[in-house]
Amino acid sequence: MASTPKPDSTGPDELTAAFGKQLSLSSRSVHADDYINNHQAVAPPMHVSTTFRYSRNPDDLKQWENHNPLAPYDSHIYSRDSAPNTTRFEAILTSLLNGPCLTYSSGLSAFHAMIVYLNPKRVAIGGGYHGCHGVLAILTKLNGLVKLDLENPSSLSQLQKGDVIHVETPLNPTGEARNLQYYRELASEKGCYLTVDATFAPPPLLDPFKYGVDMIMHSGTKYFGGHSDMLAGVLAVRPDKPDWVDGLRLERLHLGSVMGSLEGWLGVRSLRTLELRVTRQADSAQKLVDWLSSPENDELVKESVEQVLHASLQPEAKDENSWLRKQMPNGFGPVFSFMMKSEDMAKRLPSKLHLFHHATSLGGVESLIEWRAITDRSVDKRLLRVSVGVEAWEDLRDDLLQGFQALRDELIKKQ
Repeated sequence: MASTPKPDSTGPDELTAAFGKQLSLSSRSVHADDYINNHQAVAPPMHVSTTFRYSRNPDDLKQWENHNPLAPYDSHIYSRDSAPNTTRFEAILTSLLNGPCLTYSSGLSAFHAMIVYLNPKRVAIGGGYHGCHGVLAILTKLNGLVKLDLENPSSLSQLQKGDVIHVETPLNPTGEARNLQYYRELASEKGCYLTVDATFAPPPLLDPFKYGVDMIMHSGTKYFGGHSDMLAGVLAVRPDKPDWVDGLRLERLHLGSVMGSLEGWLGVRSLRTLELRVTRQADSAQKLVDWLSSPENDELVKESVEQVLHASLQPEAKDENSWLRKQMPNGFGPVFSFMMKSEDMAKRLPSKLHLFHHATSLGGVESLIEWRAITDRSVDKRLLRVSVGVEAWEDLRDDLLQGFQALRDELIKKQ
């Protein structure tokens, strides 16, 4: 008997229709944009054009529409609205994040677009990435937006309907997690929108939509890019709010905060290996955290490290029925921080390392370490933030060990 033929292209649902189920994260990373293909090339081409020809048939001309029957899912007018490479990038992200996605020129431009669209009078926000606080400060200057402290109950009592509760989890720079179910209940009680910055926990580590989040943002520069060579921001909207995507897209057209075509092309390339990279990075980070925080550790570590910070070290991580284990069942994230015994030691250690680059940002295939006080004036000056790459964790451990030894030798010489 002949096999059942694969159905004709049905747009974004083509794969689900063909297999009768949703495919795995890795398979969708590679194939979720297949329905857009209109060329025989296996690797997606990079398009650099900013503008696209209209139909030669006058009867086909319609306001703000440029449908190409030969490429129904790849039709464009002007790249400030859409372009081929970013369209493919958004198609894959929509599948991976389980909600309609739009891309932006950076994580902060995505955060700005989100707040502009929701237009709250108040935003409750905790610590985390200082750049988001900078955006809110600008909006306060423009329209009087009030920033509330997410960790302060008396501050939260000021929330009203239409305001925003913005949760970053895991938190920058410590990698510690926050309870999304708790904040969903609070948002429902107050009539607020719940938004989440999930940059530190990309798929498959966290699915915020399972907790009723209204909008998810990511700095796509980090794990979606994954190679420290592109800037991007991403907003994902809860599936029952498709009209929000239309509104966000219209506002993006006028804000002008779109990704470039090169970044869109790089993003597609990077998403192909997202799960492979993130699961390895998270696993290696966990092993390094366990090693650094072990009470039976090497004397070099005890002499140098005061404290290790990571979601896996939160008390809830030990309870398999806790909100944390349910929220992050596939690992606690590839970023953690540790406190050195002194500010001077924290400043000096990075220059002693060979595999860790001393640089800001995170999420790339190469491991990074940063004396965080260089870019964030709010943190303890003894803190070092670590973004674990795809190197062997044993090599990273040995690099830290030799760095601690070199630091000890240097301090002895100075005495």
